[in-house]
Amino acid sequence: MTIKELTDYLEKIAPLSYQEDYDNCGLIVGDSNAEITNVLVSLDVTLEVIEEAIAKKCNLIIAHHPLIFKGLKKLNGKNYIEKSVIKAIKNDIAIYAIHTNLDNITNGVNFKIAEKLNLQNVSILKPKSDTLMKLTVFCPKENTPRLQDAFYAAGAGEIGNYSNCSFKSTGIGSFKPNSVAAPVIGQNNKYEEVEENRIEVVFPAYLEGKILEAMRKNHSYEEVAYYLHKIENDNQGVGSGAIGYLPEAMSKSEFLAYLKNSMNLNVIRFTETKAEKIKKVAVCGGVGSFLLADAKKQGADAFVTADYKYHEFFDAENQIMIADIGHFESEVYTKDLIVEIISKKFTNFASYLSEIDTNPIKYYH
Repeated sequence: MTIKELTDYLEKIAPLSYQEDYDNCGLIVGDSNAEITNVLVSLDVTLEVIEEAIAKKCNLIIAHHPLIFKGLKKLNGKNYIEKSVIKAIKNDIAIYAIHTNLDNITNGVNFKIAEKLNLQNVSILKPKSDTLMKLTVFCPKENTPRLQDAFYAAGAGEIGNYSNCSFKSTGIGSFKPNSVAAPVIGQNNKYEEVEENRIEVVFPAYLEGKILEAMRKNHSYEEVAYYLHKIENDNQGVGSGAIGYLPEAMSKSEFLAYLKNSMNLNVIRFTETKAEKIKKVAVCGGVGSFLLADAKKQGADAFVTADYKYHEFFDAENQIMIADIGHFESEVYTKDLIVEIISKKFTNFASYLSEIDTNPIKYYH
């Protein structure tokens, strides 16, 4: 089992194209063709985490946070990042980051927080646009079922909870093969009209190459007539944050106690709100202040996130409870999520949850 086989699988679930522009997801250190011994899953990569990997005979660390965000011009051990990279390389340990691409998918980081809070009817808080494309292709009627099946197998035609979605209409196509053509229908140098189907399917933009390959392999014509469109529709399966409903409405004090217990928190920084009850809850692991307007717009009673600055709390304007639970605390269960994803597919190596507390913030009680 190679590292590439595992990371290819992870990238089918959380494509690298879904990471934010500032991010650095993917294989950061190591040889993708190396065979996996065992895997250590951590929120962060530190020297202590690498030592834990060595002790547990793991040659791959999968972390939520990338060890390297910016380019390294030198590797001389002047900080923990360079020291960690050097130690990993010396011990043949690969490091892989699955960060905002895992944040931005259905059943990703934010859905894990929603699961911990037992939220119901959970959906993406702020869906992304410009992540979808539409293919329109023309083919003979008898070729249609095969072509549609090929598109579905390649990942096209999935809209929310529905699969095998496409549109088909019938018309007359015309063409005239030249003298060197090898037409499936018609004869060289003779004008032809054929009853054809127009097939339209929507797919994630990152699958463009795979979809076009499926089309060319399964289309009966020598030359395929098709065109692609980028579409601006919101992609309901990709985006920032999540929002859902508590099993039952709670008073503000009940909700804070429930949140503290559910997420195993030391402290919660929160704002007052005019709402008497908390029922609809928005969540965002890590820095979430950029989603406050979306949480308000969707009528959330509370917004659970992290890394709020003093002046940003005023933006709640008594309309919504902002509950800042801490960056580490909001994302620590991402480790469990990654292990769950791996364990559902692979059983030929062990996946360990890191036992190192990488939270740099400590609390004095």
